[in-house]
Amino acid sequence: MISSNLLLPLLFHLLFLNSRATLPGTWELLVPNAGIASMHTAVTRFNTVVLLDRTHIGPTKKRLRPGHCLSDPSDPLRKHDCYAHSAVLDPATGELRSLMIVTDTWCSSGQFLPDGTLLQTGGDGDGFKKIRKFTPCEAAAVCDWEELDEVQLAHGRWYSTNQILPDGSVIIVGGRAATSVEFFPSRHGRGAVDFPFLAEAKDTQMDNLYPYVHLLPNGHLFVFANNRAVLYDYTNNLVLKQYPKLDGGPRNYPSAGSSAMLALTGDYSAATIVICGGAQYGVFIERTTDTPAHGSCGRIEATKPDPNWEMEDMPFGRIMGDMVMLPTGEVLIINGAQAGSQGFEMASQPCLYPLLYRPDEPVGLRFMTLNPGSVPRMYHSTANLLPDGRVLIAGSNPHIFYKFNAQFPTELRIEAFSPEYLLPEKANIRPVIVDLPETISYSRDFDVVVTTELPVVGIVEVNLASAPFATHSFSQGQRLVKLAVSSAVPDGMGSYRIACTAPPDGRVAPPGYYMVFAVNTGVPSVAKWVKLL
Repeated sequence: MISSNLLLPLLFHLLFLNSRATLPGTWELLVPNAGIASMHTAVTRFNTVVLLDRTHIGPTKKRLRPGHCLSDPSDPLRKHDCYAHSAVLDPATGELRSLMIVTDTWCSSGQFLPDGTLLQTGGDGDGFKKIRKFTPCEAAAVCDWEELDEVQLAHGRWYSTNQILPDGSVIIVGGRAATSVEFFPSRHGRGAVDFPFLAEAKDTQMDNLYPYVHLLPNGHLFVFANNRAVLYDYTNNLVLKQYPKLDGGPRNYPSAGSSAMLALTGDYSAATIVICGGAQYGVFIERTTDTPAHGSCGRIEATKPDPNWEMEDMPFGRIMGDMVMLPTGEVLIINGAQAGSQGFEMASQPCLYPLLYRPDEPVGLRFMTLNPGSVPRMYHSTANLLPDGRVLIAGSNPHIFYKFNAQFPTELRIEAFSPEYLLPEKANIRPVIVDLPETISYSRDFDVVVTTELPVVGIVEVNLASAPFATHSFSQGQRLVKLAVSSAVPDGMGSYRIACTAPPDGRVAPPGYYMVFAVNTGVPSVAKWVKLL
């Protein structure tokens, strides 16, 4: 006879295996050992992925190129540092190339500029006021980080948020002890501008760090910190509106859930923000790692004159989850834990089950539980949409240094999650983009030509997806814009021509590089990159 002490774990294991066989979505291991745990992740227009950890962390499992060691006699961790703390990954081959980062990028921020360069700002220690750039290149070429010496941040930025603006400049919002904003490039030499809202949102455990910043199609910013939000006119440094408080406790670091702006569509006049999960207030201070996380979500149409939060509950409480906009307009919620808070060794009960948020469904039917992963992705995990429609999952290091002998070890594996739209039985309706301009201009018409195995029935969407900078449960600059399109017209040899109109201006889609997905009855193509001018 099997004892109850043995039977219960066995039953849970069998239920877990059964759920993996029946729930939507599939997992694959892309890289068994990346050498670094990616705290910050971004996908470039060359289909490569920038992985970035903090620098002052001691040895990693990946070496710098010969002759590129760093020496700093004043720093015990970097007296002679030959270890890589950043790398670039080619997901198509699994090849990794070490990158050299000098100043400390711990809990920093980033955003792609209109020319495709990754702007990277702030951090801790010698990185506190630092501005860096990474100009990406083809996977087989060599490019590396550049640390700018001629310019620096006006205020030190640790745990801040970046957002590209309609004119292609970047606003840098907040940070620890920085209740201000500033711009890159600097505007009229003004330096930092005080933003009192961030100080007002702070509580005894902060909860105002890594604020959720979304550029609305009216040109203003929706800025959320702790449990409150404002409509911010950054041009005139004015708060135009205070939104109702969101019930359910704090939602930003160190109590963070996640946030996403839903796809912009139609005449682009409406924008809806969703915020899900978070830790209970006081958990971070008390270090109670077993206190259950929030399972509530708030949804608000931020462009309405008098909007209110619409509340709903996820199937699981979750902190440190990542919200990834999929090409279809649905949102993948993945990674994180079900108890505790953000911080080193501050959480427990990994949330292995991803969720699909279906925004067009009624309240109560929007969440679908997906196939669970097997790798805990806790503090310092990331999730990014790839051009092929998969979601790259990296990172997880809930320790001050790399630690592999622990309940939740430093995680060097990189995985990919494939949503249900990538099932083999849907391949015959998956479109292939065969013709697309390299550049498109605001409000101008252009054509996209696609092929499919089966005849097209209905409208094929053409959607623009930005490449955000993912860190600490928020994808900075994430955006999906559904273009106005015509019906797909047969164009010979099994192809279809779709007439499209580019977004009207930079308020709807800031200038830069976007992934273009053709979506046929919920199944996206592999994206091609386009430059929007």
